[in-house]
Amino acid sequence: MAFRASILNLVVAAAMCGIPAIAAAQASSDELLDRLALPDLRNWDVVEQQLYQTWSRSGSASADYLLRRGREALEADDLEAAYDHLTALTDHAPEFAEGWNARATLLYHMGAYGPSIADIQRVLALEPRHFGALTGLGIMLEEMGELDAALAAFRAAHAIHPHRPDIEDAIGRIEQELEGRTL
Repeated sequence: MAFRASILNLVVAAAMCGIPAIAAAQASSDELLDRLALPDLRNWDVVEQQLYQTWSRSGSASADYLLRRGREALEADDLEAAYDHLTALTDHAPEFAEGWNARATLLYHMGAYGPSIADIQRVLALEPRHFGALTGLGIMLEEMGELDAALAAFRAAHAIHPHRPDIEDAIGRIEQELEGRTL
């Protein structure tokens, strides 16, 4: 559980890190995702950070404010305030994928896997290449014992972002466990 929580904390922390707006504004999320998929990319962590910053901009000052407040409350472990901010965000900006992703992360921390998975489905409908949402989905499915589905989610995340060692580790771990079950 600590490993899985650390991955989600990493995703939240990455999204909260500040990268100069100029760098993130230079490329669209599609361009950044295409770059992230390059097998020989050396600065994948910088591209990943730029992508999280791009995903975190809704185009609405009020939506961005609600996202920031929700993430701050989650970081402070004020789950009730985080829920209020992030639910207001998803109500206010239902087409903003990162609002759903932030609330999915919160719901995971609350142990509400069903609602978290439903929010991840919204994220993926809006941004099909959201490797963070796919990774979170894989984590929950693995914890629920749905190893085949978890492996599929991690493989989908890895196809989008082949550089994250934690995703590779999850794939290897689940493949090994599934292999052991079939022996």
